[in-house]
Amino acid sequence: MSEHHYKDQMVKDRRWLHEHPEEGWCEFETTYFIVKRIEELGLKALCGIEVIEPTAVMGRNEETVQAAQARAQEHGVPAEFLKRLGGYTGAMAVLETGRPGPVTAIRVDIDCLPIEETNDPKHEANQGHYRSIYPGFSHACGHDGHTAVGLGVVAWLADNKEHLNGTVKVLFQPAEEGVRGAAAMAAKGIVDDVDWFAGAHIGCSARLGQVGVSHHGYLATTKFDLEYDGIQAAAGSPENGRSALMCAAATCMSLGSLPGHSKGITRVQIGKLISGVGRNIVAPHAYMQLEVRGESTEINDYMAANVEMTVKGMAAAYGVQYRLTRMGEAVTYKGDEEAVEAVKQAARTVEGVDSVVDMNAKVGSEDCTMLIRRVQQHGGKAVFFYYGCNHPGHHRGDFCIQDEVSLPIGWGVFTGFIKGRNS
Repeated sequence: MSEHHYKDQMVKDRRWLHEHPEEGWCEFETTYFIVKRIEELGLKALCGIEVIEPTAVMGRNEETVQAAQARAQEHGVPAEFLKRLGGYTGAMAVLETGRPGPVTAIRVDIDCLPIEETNDPKHEANQGHYRSIYPGFSHACGHDGHTAVGLGVVAWLADNKEHLNGTVKVLFQPAEEGVRGAAAMAAKGIVDDVDWFAGAHIGCSARLGQVGVSHHGYLATTKFDLEYDGIQAAAGSPENGRSALMCAAATCMSLGSLPGHSKGITRVQIGKLISGVGRNIVAPHAYMQLEVRGESTEINDYMAANVEMTVKGMAAAYGVQYRLTRMGEAVTYKGDEEAVEAVKQAARTVEGVDSVVDMNAKVGSEDCTMLIRRVQQHGGKAVFFYYGCNHPGHHRGDFCIQDEVSLPIGWGVFTGFIKGRNS
């Protein structure tokens, strides 16, 4: 099959996926789209409960998941396929050549964001008539492109299986946003036999035509949901109540002044606080979403422990009950130099690439690090890279990727990486 044909299919896939965005742990239509294609191409497909360890799942809301399954069935996803998933999303394609050789894996993510897509007529999705059909949700980070590239790699594997050795796996990971999905994939053990591993992201600091390869980077992070339960009472008799709102407000101020760490970057962010019934009512409940980050896993653990201690102390001080739940997790990244060089070599041969550079992210977090750590713990070598696009910023309603140019570059680097390991 010609590279032009791969490009056309990837662009078509990306635009369908862009039109049908699904948030983390709710990607049932997306997973069906992926698995159906893998099986049509003749490769082995694992999905849902076959690639996810439920005890390691974070940030999954059962009510939202049930609603997503119902919508997927309304949109033509067979009930028997949903049953096969066991309530979980994500997939993996496997090519077993039967010939001696390494196990190589690549990973792409598949979820969207709860962001309304712009109505600007100049926006690429509006010009191309593939704007999100689901109000309040869009692929504002490029995971639709990632998924399309992953499917393009699967198609290339199917076409070249007689010329490859060993085993190749393509992971389609759910719930990257909020760093919720990779830990559960890693815990399933599906990368424990992997010798070579590559993950990637479109855009970020890489411009169109550029490939950036990371030696190290990313902040470790822990995401929390916090609930305070107090006692409702009339404001005229405050001694009869326990204000969850005041406790939450005090917690915000305390967390905002947590001491950092002398050995690296730290972050604390309280992104959401909901509380209160009315102006003359002692608030019985408060709900908060927050996170910490650290330049190393150890520093992040230090910050997370401070959060746990502060929350417990505030609950005791205000006489309320609390539930602090870990909703997501990622660690720092350190690539293996052999894998870094392998990606650079592959990128230099890809049509459309005009620059291959080192690109080490010192901010942000990415839960591909959970899979990378698992691979490295079992003796494998791993790398993370970026293939560029020109965009106004991630997590915006006007995010764009120039798919006809950017996707073939990502595909070319991934297939070149695989070819170099398994030919």
